Amino acid sequence: MMPPLTKGHLHMTSLASTIAADIQPIRHSSIPAKVGLALALTALADWLFYGERIGLSLSLFAIAIAVVSVLFNHAALDLRRAWTSAAVLVAGLVPAVEELNPLSFLILVAALLMALLLATNPETTELVERARALRNFILLGPFRFFPDVLQIFNMSAFTRGIALWLLPAALGTVFVALFAAANPVIEQWVSLLNPKIILDYVSIPRVLFWTMMLALVWPFIHVRWRRKKVVTADVADVPLPPPLPPLVSAEFLGPSTILRSLILFNLLFAAQSILDGLYLWGHVALPANMTYAAYAHRGAYPLIATALLAAAFVLVAMRPGGPAEKSAVIRPLVYLWVGQNVLLVASSILRLDLYVDIYMLTYWRIAAFIWMGLVALGLILIVARIALDRSNRWLVSANLIALTIVLYSCSLMNFDAFIADYNIAHSQEGTGKGVQIDVYYLARLGPQALPAMEKLIPLRTDVNNLARWRDQLVETQHLDMAWRAWGLRTWRLQRRLDAEARGQSGSQPAG
Repeated sequence: MMPPLTKGHLHMTSLASTIAADIQPIRHSSIPAKVGLALALTALADWLFYGERIGLSLSLFAIAIAVVSVLFNHAALDLRRAWTSAAVLVAGLVPAVEELNPLSFLILVAALLMALLLATNPETTELVERARALRNFILLGPFRFFPDVLQIFNMSAFTRGIALWLLPAALGTVFVALFAAANPVIEQWVSLLNPKIILDYVSIPRVLFWTMMLALVWPFIHVRWRRKKVVTADVADVPLPPPLPPLVSAEFLGPSTILRSLILFNLLFAAQSILDGLYLWGHVALPANMTYAAYAHRGAYPLIATALLAAAFVLVAMRPGGPAEKSAVIRPLVYLWVGQNVLLVASSILRLDLYVDIYMLTYWRIAAFIWMGLVALGLILIVARIALDRSNRWLVSANLIALTIVLYSCSLMNFDAFIADYNIAHSQEGTGKGVQIDVYYLARLGPQALPAMEKLIPLRTDVNNLARWRDQLVETQHLDMAWRAWGLRTWRLQRRLDAEARGQSGSQPAG
């Protein structure tokens, strides 16, 4: 409808304008209910018509359309027009009930249209007006469904909603991808979202049928007749209306976005945590075509990447002085999410431990254990920073102190000997299960692997090959004992080798 015109004080003129108007304005609040009834009618049409022979079903469907139309347009009815419309509809139904053929079909459609026109459009009394109204209804009505449904949405709120969910959806997609790389169960779930698989279960002809039926039944539910209306008013020099307010711009990392992100992320991480609790910690039977090794030996590194990304988000979202830092709702969600990330790191450590049990220990795997521990400590320190209301500078300092302590401790560790002893103790030669020891890697560890190699020689059949590697390591050890290359660790190793040599010579019987 045209807004009312305001009479001014200067230069008033008379203006006659012809506009197109609706008898009944659109009430947005009723459109969702109408959409629901339109879908119900379409489902009824699917049941009555799709893949079936049509006869009485068409008459029943016409009656259903008439009932739904009266339900939503009863305000425009009066008793006389209602009885007239009912009589027209019954007259149109009789030939179709007698026998459905092209002629009775056309009569039924014409009766349904005429009954709707008589019941809901009292303004049209002349034959030409009714013909024009029916023409517009037939030509334009089927194309009104989607434009009318879009009026449900407040575009400003819709745009703001997209902005609020953009970051959660983007990061959520990244987390799902990382979880799929780390978890074969989630990978199977994600594979079900393949459009090709979905299309295998979707009938394109049936989708087109539903679309067509929605377009056909909608004009009978959401009735809008077009008519001409002449409006005459005195118009003055009305000041220009103020510009429309801009769309409400959502702060990219405001409390609303952070809250939505944390809710979504907690749900995603909970799914991963539950699966790990069932299969990794609880040893519940896995789905078919999936082995426990495949589940346990995947994804330690993607999960750590997930935890690091989560930590970065928390640092940005809960920045000191930020709008979300003091929120009583967001803070518990942050604590819960960080707790889930710590559990995620624990699962990563367990996965790596299971992997090492089978494929032995290496320097890189030790580094991974240490790195995962530092990540878990960093997450705990993030919670401490938020809870104690400290600055990011404090957080960086605490992490640097932890890193310094760890690196200093690692510098004092004899990883060569530790790796060699561990691999011998967990190898097929040492336990009767697992994989065989990698002699080449053992030799690459240097002279510190000599005690472990001495244990391995009696357990292997290729003694000559092992003896050759041992002799090379012994020669390297002698070179390291020179005063220029001397080190305390090398000296301790030499003392151990000398003691073992004396023990072996003392245990041999005198000849």
